[in-house]
Amino acid sequence: MAARSVLLKHLRVNAKPLPHNINLNSSFGLSFNVVRRLFSEEVRGSFLDKSEVTDRVVAVVKNFQKIDPSKVTPNAHFGNGLGLDSLDTVEIVMALEEEFGFEIPDNEADKINTIGLAVEFIASHPQAK
Repeated sequence: MAARSVLLKHLRVNAKPLPHNINLNSSFGLSFNVVRRLFSEEVRGSFLDKSEVTDRVVAVVKNFQKIDPSKVTPNAHFGNGLGLDSLDTVEIVMALEEEFGFEIPDNEADKINTIGLAVEFIASHPQAK
């Protein structure tokens, strides 16, 4: 129960645990599946839409001065596909941090070497704006 509360606070969901003796069907007229679906939609609502993130990441990468915009695709690799070195990749990650309004930890930033990985990380991060 304590782990659930910590997780809910981390996900920015304001929810109080239900008493153990409550019957959702009789007390509220709601089935467990309805409650679960409502809760899932609320949790999902705290993350950005993946297609929006993809569009924004592609736009940031296309605006990078060392990149030919015609080579930028949602599957592009920073090194092999776009010809960027590690310093360029750091600059891209910094631009993504600015675009989405949160800091990407160094250990995670080191793993981001494709547009797809950047999109996955950002879309699943609760602080991305």
